[in-house]
Amino acid sequence: MIVQRVLVQGGGIGGLVAATALARRGVEVDVVEKRPAGSVLGVGLIQPANALRVMREIGVLDAVLSAGHPSEELRLINQDGTVLADFPLPAAPDLPTRSNTLQRRELCRVLLDAAVTAGARLHHEASSAALHEDRDGVDVTFTGDGAPAAGRYDLVVGFDGIRSTLRRHLFGDRYLPRPTGFSVWRISMPCPPEVDRTVYGFVGDLKATLVPLGAGEGYIALIAPEGSVQHGLTTAEIAAQMRVMLGRFGGWVGELAGRLRDGSSAAYGPVEEVSLDERWYRGRVLVAGDATHATSPHMAQGAAMAAEDAAVLAQELTGAGSVPEALEAWWNRRIPRAGLVQRYSAALMRQEQGRAAPEDLKLLELSVPQAQARLARPY
Repeated sequence: MIVQRVLVQGGGIGGLVAATALARRGVEVDVVEKRPAGSVLGVGLIQPANALRVMREIGVLDAVLSAGHPSEELRLINQDGTVLADFPLPAAPDLPTRSNTLQRRELCRVLLDAAVTAGARLHHEASSAALHEDRDGVDVTFTGDGAPAAGRYDLVVGFDGIRSTLRRHLFGDRYLPRPTGFSVWRISMPCPPEVDRTVYGFVGDLKATLVPLGAGEGYIALIAPEGSVQHGLTTAEIAAQMRVMLGRFGGWVGELAGRLRDGSSAAYGPVEEVSLDERWYRGRVLVAGDATHATSPHMAQGAAMAAEDAAVLAQELTGAGSVPEALEAWWNRRIPRAGLVQRYSAALMRQEQGRAAPEDLKLLELSVPQAQARLARPY
């Protein structure tokens, strides 16, 4: 390895995959995460084949499949809940299943265990305070109750989300999150028998996604046009608004409105994008995941892209001639896949709402199954 000591800022999916992949290669890794231990943002997620390959690469594939709900197909329903079509997911003959869905907290538990087992050091309620770079490394001081002592690192890696402080360190305010005009509403629920695979349905300008998560649990995500961002909603208020939106559906889907719980899992937020039109690194500091290419959830690839960013980074740092060579190779490998996901997700979102521009329609000549098949190829 051309690096011996790495700092990862952000203890979410991308950060934990990076920590595990690097620590398994003998790198000394510190991870700083500003949230308290045990706090996980989000409800559930979908792991397509490319995400599962990352899980296999870092040794946790069996664990995530055991914690989740493997599946082979997607289902499209009418607004009254009747089945319109089942679509097989892209073939993945090297994997035991084509897709997996699970609670985000379960995935983070598996990844945290893997990172610690590999030897990474986790510091919650901590963040970098100042970075001083030279050509050979980065001196970092920290802030927060769980902060480590100041130290010097060969590389600083930012998986610190859509409002990344490391992105701001590198680029200032050039790449702030952009609103898309849509919002996403999520809540967990007991999984109904009709949801034995990921199910999509539309009524007017509202899109519903119903996802099984294993162990009798599931979640609902609703994507709707956003008139104005609603600040300070309680989980009960989010659940109440989701009941109203779900009530626009008929059949068994509309009946789910009465089964939503006012629990802490309810979440709401505007759908925002971040896209960097220059290299994702400078010197020995880089950003990845949502800090670099946050996208709408329409291809269920956000977490997968972050995991791929992390796995490919570890690969390129293995045996490269220098850190600049490794980072340039990493960026060149990641741009085509992350860029496709971001552009295609945005085009699909606008097309589903009847707002597609000519350039969107041109991109969508590549069908959804074709786009999924392209992403199912090895990264």
